[in-house]
Amino acid sequence: MKHILSYIRPFVGKMMIGFSIKFIGTIMDLFLPMLLSIILDDIVPTGNKRAIFLCGGLMVVCSIIAILGNIGANRMAARVARDTTEKIRNDLFRRISYLSARQLDEFTVPSLESRLTSDTYNIHQMVGMFQRLGVRAPLLLIGGIIVAASLEPVLTLVLVAILPFISFFVYFISRRGIPLYNTQQIETDNMTRVVRENAQGVRIIKALCKEDAEKARFDEANLNLNRAEKKAAFNMALTSPLMNLFMNLGLVAVILVGAYRVNSGASGAGAIIAFMSYFTIILNAMMSVTRMFIMASKGIASANRIGEVLDTPYDMTADESYAGKKGSHKIEFDHVNFSYNGVKNNLSDISFTLEKGQTLGIIGPTGAGKTTLIALLMRQYDVTEGSVRIDGVDVRAMDRADISKKFGAAFQNDFLFADTIRSNIDFGRGLTDEQIMTSAKHAQAEAFIGEKEGGLDYELTIKGANLSGGQKQRVILSRALAGMPEILVLDDSSSALDYATDARLRQALRDNYDGNTTSVIVAQRVSSIKHADLILVLEDGRITGSGTHEELLENCPLYREISDSQMGGALLE
Repeated sequence: MKHILSYIRPFVGKMMIGFSIKFIGTIMDLFLPMLLSIILDDIVPTGNKRAIFLCGGLMVVCSIIAILGNIGANRMAARVARDTTEKIRNDLFRRISYLSARQLDEFTVPSLESRLTSDTYNIHQMVGMFQRLGVRAPLLLIGGIIVAASLEPVLTLVLVAILPFISFFVYFISRRGIPLYNTQQIETDNMTRVVRENAQGVRIIKALCKEDAEKARFDEANLNLNRAEKKAAFNMALTSPLMNLFMNLGLVAVILVGAYRVNSGASGAGAIIAFMSYFTIILNAMMSVTRMFIMASKGIASANRIGEVLDTPYDMTADESYAGKKGSHKIEFDHVNFSYNGVKNNLSDISFTLEKGQTLGIIGPTGAGKTTLIALLMRQYDVTEGSVRIDGVDVRAMDRADISKKFGAAFQNDFLFADTIRSNIDFGRGLTDEQIMTSAKHAQAEAFIGEKEGGLDYELTIKGANLSGGQKQRVILSRALAGMPEILVLDDSSSALDYATDARLRQALRDNYDGNTTSVIVAQRVSSIKHADLILVLEDGRITGSGTHEELLENCPLYREISDSQMGGALLE
């Protein structure tokens, strides 16, 4: 909640103006029943029409001021709520963008999406409502009680008898509301996850005719969310009928007691009518306060969830204690161990050295740890033991932005944005068309880009759905090659290419990137890495073989088995 207050602080001036306008409008509303009482009890019996019209005109003026004041204040409240939420959403998005891979794993992407959408909406509703009702409701409540007590002290006792019951129920229900809304948001996260998975996997779901199974999975997530919403809504829904019950019981009591007092001459009819108006105003104000508590319950639950993200410290900062002297090695893994969950190592005792300009090939069965090794090199995660060094400096001593500038990366399941081909390759780096087309040529994408309407200005749909699999991979490769990176990482990024295109790509890499660019290639095809200076064979997170293609054919049974199964080891020599 402290974060929300810090975001509201810059708008305090506007809020105070809005509160002042709301205050004046509310005071005008409180004057109306009092003026009506004066007309009925003091002026009507005298028959003074001029005084009646004068007081009536004053009531009209008060009503106009109240209406205009409330409209103006509400519009200001809406702007403040909008600007506050916009700032929160921007900062939350920026914070999410800089979360490490480990932190993203902890929060999960669906949960972060939910916090960025529904939770910020709850904050918007809470900030707006507190401005609209934060002054008006308490002022009507307290001011109404004071004016009512001055008009009819005896009837005020009826109000005093009811208020404790109302206050108790409001407190009790609101106290239960926050944990219920927390549970509701967690179930919203789960449903968002299911929807996201179905949207991303729609092709495989249709291909395997699993629509019914996925519908059942969605129904379960939707049912759990429905139960959570129903439980929270039922808890909060008790407030309205209870408030109406107490309000109507109070009105009945006021009418009964008021009738006896008017009959006995202790009170005037106008005072009783005015008191009933104030009684209604007071109880409606209590209902408004109740609605504020309901919205506050949602808002506080959402604020806490947003605060968890904003309070998460950066865990990829440069740690000078790992700083070392610049050495001759470009990349070095020194007895690296790593575990995602801290229970079992996903990589164990990984050691190798790669000189500047050399090419490293990594191969192995699924789940061997190939992508994990790349993630440690790019410092998406920090090692559990050992060290990863670039130019002799531990990556933990390097700023995250400095590390990113060194790399050009292409992954098998990389992402294309709904934008032009130019924007997807440039990726905000300000590259010239010449640089973009050069990288496209090396990535074997130049030909098909030229065939598209508009060329580089051809608009891609979301995830590049209007390109074939091979075309998408070549655009992604163009993005990785653009800007001549110091270290080029290709993680199974040519799996959708035919052998001829893959061969031309490898030849282009050797002709244009050898010497200045250190390459790290993860592949399933032996042909993609056979010319690498160093090949690592990974199995169960360990290096089971390392060396050149020829050395591994002789000394590594697993590599020889992979080679033979694909093309025959002898054919690859």
